[in-house]
Amino acid sequence: MKAVELRHQTIKHLVRPLVYRTLSPRMVQSLRFLWWSLSSYFPRLVTSRFARRTPQVRGFGAAHVPSDLAKQLQSVNMLAPTEMCRVMTKYGSDKGRLNNYTPVYSALFKKRCEQPLRVFELGLGTNNPDAPSNMGVFGSPGASLRGWRELFPHALLYGADVDRAILFQEDRIKTFHCDQLDRSSIRELWSRPDLHGGMDIIIEDGLHTFEGNVSFLEESLDHLRPGGIYVAEDIMWSDVDKWYDRVEAVYSKKYPTYEFAFVVLANRGSNNLLVIRHAAD
Repeated sequence: MKAVELRHQTIKHLVRPLVYRTLSPRMVQSLRFLWWSLSSYFPRLVTSRFARRTPQVRGFGAAHVPSDLAKQLQSVNMLAPTEMCRVMTKYGSDKGRLNNYTPVYSALFKKRCEQPLRVFELGLGTNNPDAPSNMGVFGSPGASLRGWRELFPHALLYGADVDRAILFQEDRIKTFHCDQLDRSSIRELWSRPDLHGGMDIIIEDGLHTFEGNVSFLEESLDHLRPGGIYVAEDIMWSDVDKWYDRVEAVYSKKYPTYEFAFVVLANRGSNNLLVIRHAAD
């Protein structure tokens, strides 16, 4: 076994530099999409007709506000690929290809796709290998925002990242600088005129640490419109119990008109979600 692993590592170290020299990020993105379509998307289209795999969900809060958020999330078939899976993977986002969050997002947002939403995402997907929580040198900064733009044709899209080098503006997309570990930076972000009026969807795909998640949530949740959804991605399995304690003891009392639900997709790594819904007026 060790000999096989050594041979595999040797081949990887020989091949990877060659790949870096000969393929552009766009070519790598296209090859990843093709491979994902053949190895995952189409097989799951067939498999999901006969099998179901639902996430583990734990709900909190909004005791006096009737809500079916946890029930809705528990009904998601994680084996069933969606149009959202295809679109996000096409643009180079890992939400469908690696993390498999898109079946959850499809269930949450599919009835709102034609609405004039305001959507914000923290974390553009830096391709700087020296930056924490980076996407690697073949990452595609802004991939998720471009995916949301296609999925929500009438929405305005906003994003932020600590890496100033990847900020950009395109049709219906504006991005800004934000350091989620600096609460004054988060408050400065929300003070920008473009972001006044709140958001219908806020997705935190930033640093992927408990401290970073908490910092951004506590400075941002008040900017979620009634009926809106806030999602913190990539919750570490090792932090799930800390989140359970914090939500139950603090947030469910501080935010009585919000419902909190944990979507546990993996019992290792960071492939888990915190989903929050602000009750509609």
